[in-house]
Amino acid sequence: MKAGLLNPDLELQAYVIGLAIGDGNLSNPNGRATRLRITCDTKYPALIAKIQSALQRLLPRNKVSLVRGNGNYVNVSVYSNLLEPLLGWRAAGGSKRSQCVRVPAWICENKILSIHCLRGLIETDGAVYHDRGYPMVIFSTVILELGTQIDQLIQGLGFRCRFYAARRSASEAPYKYQVRLSRDVVSFLELVQPLKA
Repeated sequence: MKAGLLNPDLELQAYVIGLAIGDGNLSNPNGRATRLRITCDTKYPALIAKIQSALQRLLPRNKVSLVRGNGNYVNVSVYSNLLEPLLGWRAAGGSKRSQCVRVPAWICENKILSIHCLRGLIETDGAVYHDRGYPMVIFSTVILELGTQIDQLIQGLGFRCRFYAARRSASEAPYKYQVRLSRDVVSFLELVQPLKA
């Protein structure tokens, strides 16, 4: 990668990778530069601002745009040919499911970087909610290997979670894989600090 164009902060890179794996999409609409779009519900304005700031810090020379969708969502996007090597999947490679997108090994091998990546994953494809008065965290994906990996990352931080498959109807992905944390959730949230908490 060209020096000076991509912020070398590995914690920032791990966080953005988590965001991108969660609700990100790669495309190359102009045939010259890869575009990363991270979709966020408009009911989370603070998270939208945080995502925009993270992308701007990651690629300080590139313009980060907010594009309002037809519904209650906004796309935070940036163009850069440094995105595919960083993220590990390709714009022309099909869906994240068909490319079996996963968290890169260099993140999985480091607890601090795992925390930053999990923060991005939970802020996009996760949920923090209450069940009968108790806090819960859940992460969902249609990629079996990614679900297994998230389960292992959380357990690697010393927390016990439950990994399971839920059958889906009328979908190209027959299962949705979920990782649910119901024990020591407050400690987990204090450690990971997702904005949704």
